[in-house]
Amino acid sequence: MTWKPERQIEIVAGTPPGGGLDRAARALANAIEANRLVDVAVKVVNVGGDGGRKAWTYIDRYADDAHVLGISSPNMIADYLTGATQSDPARYTPLAILYTEYIAFVVAAHSVLRNGDDLLQRLAQNATDVTVALATSIGNSNHIALAGVIRHAGADTRAVTIRVFDTALDAVADVVAGNADVGAITAASAVAELAAGRLRTIGVSAPTRLADPYAAVPTWEEQGVDCVVGSWRGATGPAGLSPGQIVFWQSVFAATIKTTEWKCALASHFWTEFHIEGAELRAYLQRERGAMRAILAPLGLLAR
Repeated sequence: MTWKPERQIEIVAGTPPGGGLDRAARALANAIEANRLVDVAVKVVNVGGDGGRKAWTYIDRYADDAHVLGISSPNMIADYLTGATQSDPARYTPLAILYTEYIAFVVAAHSVLRNGDDLLQRLAQNATDVTVALATSIGNSNHIALAGVIRHAGADTRAVTIRVFDTALDAVADVVAGNADVGAITAASAVAELAAGRLRTIGVSAPTRLADPYAAVPTWEEQGVDCVVGSWRGATGPAGLSPGQIVFWQSVFAATIKTTEWKCALASHFWTEFHIEGAELRAYLQRERGAMRAILAPLGLLAR
């Protein structure tokens, strides 16, 4: 039997307004509503805190209910493997991955770290003297990108001091305030401070250079560092969604990514289209869990 929503849709973001997951939720809601892809209203609900985990506690109230969706990311798997949460994210219903975004390594405008090589030398000389700000949890894609840079410098990946925030905007503010030497944050999160001249970028984890204001910034690969790390964003439903509900949302997302509104969001936020669903998505998530386990173990972060 074909399922259709009967009341308002909630898209739940695990960060406050302006945070990375919030940007994804609002871009998705805007594209869906602008093109009337559903017959009901769409509302973004921000449930920040606890590294985004409070959002999934909220979604747990809505088992079997396809009117409530969460913005998902690799953090869900990382949090489970590191023991930050005891609840296996496999209980939810994955619907689609929609895009990936890359990590910018930023420093304060007045920093003595002028480029990626300066950071590598600092790490090689005394990694314990380096403080890094990131969001939203230990073991996430930002942390994995950072670990790749530290390893290249020949330093202990556990030696640096890491300050973790519930939103990348707070991590950016921490760097501007001088509390952290470097921020490893999603590229879109630093744009305002870069434009204001309060930050500089010394490297990005993308396979090729990003658009302005990152066009002049070399990738880590260009700087000789094996660090191409993206962080995908997707949509996930509560536990127990029916096949009909899954098919409905897959068709909506397939239509969403073709809209002008969505393509504009990709460009303005430096996102790279990456759309998978169904059996391909489930296989991808299973592979990612294995790969993440292998990455987290040498970081001393693996709890299960």
